[in-house]
Amino acid sequence: MAATWPSGPATPEAVAAQVLGVLWFVSVTTGPWGAAAIAAAGGEETLKCEDLKLGQYICKDPKINDATQEPVNCTNYTAHVPCFPAPNITCKDFGGNETHFTGNEVGFLKPVSCRNVNGYSYKVAVALSLFLGWLGADRFYLGYPALGLLKFCTVGFCGIGSLIDFILISMQIVGPSDGSSYIIDYYGTRLIRLSITNETFRKTQLYP
Repeated sequence: MAATWPSGPATPEAVAAQVLGVLWFVSVTTGPWGAAAIAAAGGEETLKCEDLKLGQYICKDPKINDATQEPVNCTNYTAHVPCFPAPNITCKDFGGNETHFTGNEVGFLKPVSCRNVNGYSYKVAVALSLFLGWLGADRFYLGYPALGLLKFCTVGFCGIGSLIDFILISMQIVGPSDGSSYIIDYYGTRLIRLSITNETFRKTQLYP
């Protein structure tokens, strides 16, 4: 016996349930987990290497130099880490050549930011400023010999200059004279200065 569907009009609750089901299906098949679902089902997805989305690849943590506490091969404030596309993804390069990945091959190198350091330790600078700041040792260490000599002759400007320098160095406002950054633990507390460049998005200001 063939099943019959109710001939009455659909209730708002039923329509809402159907719409939510369709939206859920679309979000799963097209979202970041779509590639994982395709890979689990044994399918493949072909896309450009630069179009890989989060969840379709995994990148290794940068290898840190023990001396500088910055990523190895840091050049022009940028280092690169290898990224591995998910299994069963076929990636096209700029020349149109396709590469099938199994999860063990490097697909591309992701740039990560790094800093320019030149041997000045933040811990040493703070310690010198705290214990020998009245002799100008902190300024000598950071490459300011004139200010260091002035602090030495005035006993740290009678202690006031030593206190001000200790605060400025601790807050990383005063740094090495050559413009480099302090050597600080890579996963430690760092000061990030925000600046506006030509690439900064500027939100339109609305005035009443």
